[in-house]
Amino acid sequence: MKKIILITGASSGMGKEAAKALIKQGHTVYATARRINQMQDLKALGGYPIQMDVTNESEIEATINAIIRKEGKIDVLWNNAGFGLYGSVEDVSLDEARRQFEVNVFGIAAVTQKVVPHMRKSNSGTIINTSSMGGKMYFPMGAWYHASKHAVEGLSDCLRLELKAFNIKVVVLEPGFIATEFGSVLLDNFSKISKKSAYINLMEKIVDGTKKSAEGNGSSNPSVISDTILKIVNSNNPKTRYRVGKFAKPMVWMRTYLGDKLFDKIVMSQM
Repeated sequence: MKKIILITGASSGMGKEAAKALIKQGHTVYATARRINQMQDLKALGGYPIQMDVTNESEIEATINAIIRKEGKIDVLWNNAGFGLYGSVEDVSLDEARRQFEVNVFGIAAVTQKVVPHMRKSNSGTIINTSSMGGKMYFPMGAWYHASKHAVEGLSDCLRLELKAFNIKVVVLEPGFIATEFGSVLLDNFSKISKKSAYINLMEKIVDGTKKSAEGNGSSNPSVISDTILKIVNSNNPKTRYRVGKFAKPMVWMRTYLGDKLFDKIVMSQM
């Protein structure tokens, strides 16, 4: 059945690839991002790209009102916008850390708050929140990113219980390593940190590992996310969580069952 779908963070990577797949399947897709010039290919396919910043409440409200006026409803909201902020807790400024939470956590909340009243009115809907395997475990230099994704997990769990009575499903997507811009963003963050940082040796090891992962077979193709999103959108009863992509399942398994000290040792052995 054709659905009205709103996607945030659709200008590249997972969001864009899944948007293409959804459009090709016949769904009506409103693709939002700050970089509208990078979504013209979605328009050519029949999608509706809209410039929207998830930290700008007036842009969110205008976007959702426009969709409701035209379509009368939103069946699926995929909160996918986000980025990874990397650097030690000591080195990363609190302003940057706040920006991480503004996008990754409060951005989800802001869009959700505007969409939920319309879903409640329809007594139906699905909300997909992009977390990460990093919402269940951790790596050094990723404190703010992991903290934001742990917050997405908690927010989503509470939201799921709150919206159950209104027949609105809440699904958490937990990608592993996916071939997107994530690695380049990580490297850009590190490049801004002083070479005199007390953590420079650890940073350099992570940089080397990130580059090797990008060059080798260390990441899954974004198509694994597209396939998963299609499965969620087309399901009447989707699972609560979908953990997909390179290393997602084994890393979370190790974090869950091996205990803190052993997991720490395994992670640091790769540094």
